[in-house]
Amino acid sequence: MKTALGLCCATAVASSFLTFVLARADSLPARIRLENARVKVSEVTYPAGVPRDRFTRPTDEVIVFLDDCKYRRTDSNTGEKTVRERKSGEVLWHNKGEDAPVLENLGTKPYRTLVIELK
Repeated sequence: MKTALGLCCATAVASSFLTFVLARADSLPARIRLENARVKVSEVTYPAGVPRDRFTRPTDEVIVFLDDCKYRRTDSNTGEKTVRERKSGEVLWHNKGEDAPVLENLGTKPYRTLVIELK
């Protein structure tokens, strides 16, 4: 009985961990907060000094910054690097098919965003 209960708990923990880690195609730590037929809302964490991989946005999306942050954006076409600062509560719109360039958190602590993907 203890073995079955332990296996069940381990499976639940592993499943939650995979949902947390694999929620974004770019493999940053993320937690799905809501998903239905029309929208997916993920809380994405950008660790300090860890670049987010480049990807193509699969849907129209709204980005809401939950924390103040400073990051470096590397343009995918030109390689130009620019530093941007965002304040908690700022909101951005991105179109489906847009390039999502490499971003690197320049701060000393992680920052979070809500990514609202419209289906």
